[in-house]
Amino acid sequence: MKGIVLAISGLAFLAGCGNAGNKPAEAAAATKVIIPYHIEFDTKAPKPNPAGVALPAINFTADPKAELERRAVMVVRFDASGAKNDTSPRDQMIMGPVDVAGTTGTLPADYIDSADKGLAQMLGDACMKGTVKVKVALVRSSIKPDASDGEIDGKRLSDWLPIDVPFKNPHPKC
Repeated sequence: MKGIVLAISGLAFLAGCGNAGNKPAEAAAATKVIIPYHIEFDTKAPKPNPAGVALPAINFTADPKAELERRAVMVVRFDASGAKNDTSPRDQMIMGPVDVAGTTGTLPADYIDSADKGLAQMLGDACMKGTVKVKVALVRSSIKPDASDGEIDGKRLSDWLPIDVPFKNPHPKC
């Protein structure tokens, strides 16, 4: 009698666990990043910047049903495939925190100017010139300054927003 109960229990256990590893769609849905913010570049052309590169103003719109953040960090990446100096491995910059209170707004102009200066420094170090592919995203302000791609993707608050920007190095050394 104990053998039959043990056999039935074993089969029930295996039947209940048999499909757990075969549900990639459910596992992917469980780990999907929720993107509560939508960002877009302003349609007005950015004013020229002495740093050599100028990002347009960035507007944000939040999903009012989502859990909103009060502070965020902007991550800026550029395509380094056109770099003449490949000794600099930096192709991304994680900015300091900025206020994103409310459901709509624009990132402060001085924040974008700071991003322009940092981006120009990285592009200059990589000996880039001409049009550069850049993308930006908002992430949670709790991110580390040297965060990995996985951490950035796990804490993203917006999708990546791409743009091509002209870069003219004001201090060419290449």
